[in-house]
Amino acid sequence: MGIALLVSALFMLLSAFVSLADGGDSALAPLLISFTITFAMGIFPFIFVRKAAQISLKDGYMIIFLSWLLSFVFGAMPYAMWGGPFDVINAWFESVSGFTTTGATILEDVESLPRSLVFWRASTHFIGGLGVVVFLLLIIPTSSPVRLRLMNMELNALSREDHRNRANRTVSVFAWVYLGICGAAFLSYLLVGMPVFDAICHAFSVCAAGGFSSRNLSIGAFSSTAVSLVTIVFMFLASVNFGLIFVTLVGRSVRPLRNPVLRFYVTSLAVISVITSLSLKMQGVDTSWGKAFLDGTFHVVSYASTTGFAISDNSTWPVLPCFMLILVSLICGCAGSTTGGIKVDRVMVLFKAIHMQIQKTLYPSSIFEVRMGRRVLHSEEIYPQVLYIAMFIMLIGLSSIVCMLLGDPNGHAITGSLASLANVGPSLGSIGSMGNYNAEPAALKFVFSLDMFLGRVEIYPIFAVLSSIFNRKYQGRA
Repeated sequence: MGIALLVSALFMLLSAFVSLADGGDSALAPLLISFTITFAMGIFPFIFVRKAAQISLKDGYMIIFLSWLLSFVFGAMPYAMWGGPFDVINAWFESVSGFTTTGATILEDVESLPRSLVFWRASTHFIGGLGVVVFLLLIIPTSSPVRLRLMNMELNALSREDHRNRANRTVSVFAWVYLGICGAAFLSYLLVGMPVFDAICHAFSVCAAGGFSSRNLSIGAFSSTAVSLVTIVFMFLASVNFGLIFVTLVGRSVRPLRNPVLRFYVTSLAVISVITSLSLKMQGVDTSWGKAFLDGTFHVVSYASTTGFAISDNSTWPVLPCFMLILVSLICGCAGSTTGGIKVDRVMVLFKAIHMQIQKTLYPSSIFEVRMGRRVLHSEEIYPQVLYIAMFIMLIGLSSIVCMLLGDPNGHAITGSLASLANVGPSLGSIGSMGNYNAEPAALKFVFSLDMFLGRVEIYPIFAVLSSIFNRKYQGRA
């Protein structure tokens, strides 16, 4: 947990340097105070807490839970101390959205913030995105069976059938791919004419599949087809299993790209993008075919990758393209990437399990198998994936009901819950691609922030921690 806080402290210090480079803007004092407090709390465990010889599975879950939670709390301090639109709940919401790489914001005017605070917002995406990929593996000893179990939860083995990496290489593989995408995105943005500061912030956001932008109109502020196309490419790369990217580059072969999950994902994106683009043109939203296909493809990839960047306002779109965006918000990208949502791996398993069950019903005496490419999946591998989908849908329903009970003046209980739990960020209407969550009641912002947390750690660790806590209380009373 100390390591997690020290990483946040480092980026707070870098943000303070950005403030100094601008002559010491109004966020300098909040950033320096936040850095001091966060650094002190981060260094505390290294001085006063003895290192454990072994970490149990429960310990691992608790470390994950508390590390994220403390990152949210300390990450909100620069916002809250700076003030402006950031009261306590807004600062918390912005911090959770940043670290979970959701990209939902309460800000109506991002460009009114000091550049140092904008840099801190982008940094929370960078920290959170890298944490999703490697954090679970960093805290568990290399040889521990607990590490292997947690690795399989975060980096779904179903999407790794065409390559085999030793467990002790997984952290470095995913970290280097993540940093490579970030660096390549930064250079690409510079080449297409984006200013240096904007290129850094958008590179941090796109590699983490986050969506925080340094401009009020997001990517649309640059009015550049080249910038939009570069963003599409890197949003897609951030949503593909990083192991496949690594093996493809190192092996200099396209064979790993024949992975059935990737093929299913690319096909789904292509079909949904075409439907969305045709609807935008035929229903008069866009006047040219080129603009329609750019708008449709950009936003489909943006929502599927859970990045949330935008080049146009989808609040004026017809029902069909809006439905397509909701659909891809549910499915999202591949396991082993920085995306949220259910993930296409689980959707494929669900479809194959349904097909197998139908075949068993028709031919009860026959034996059927669920295959992902050349790999045969056993029931103990299928069941958790199908159960996760059921839990995901149930949580959307439960969150929506809670929001309605707390008061839902803007009618965003369902769409906001889905966008938050899937870590997409923007949804439809006033919280759409060019909107924000500022008008939502404080209670709903808090519920949405809990959804973001659950979606980012993929539900199971949170429930495991809560179950452990309640079991201890029950045993204590007994």
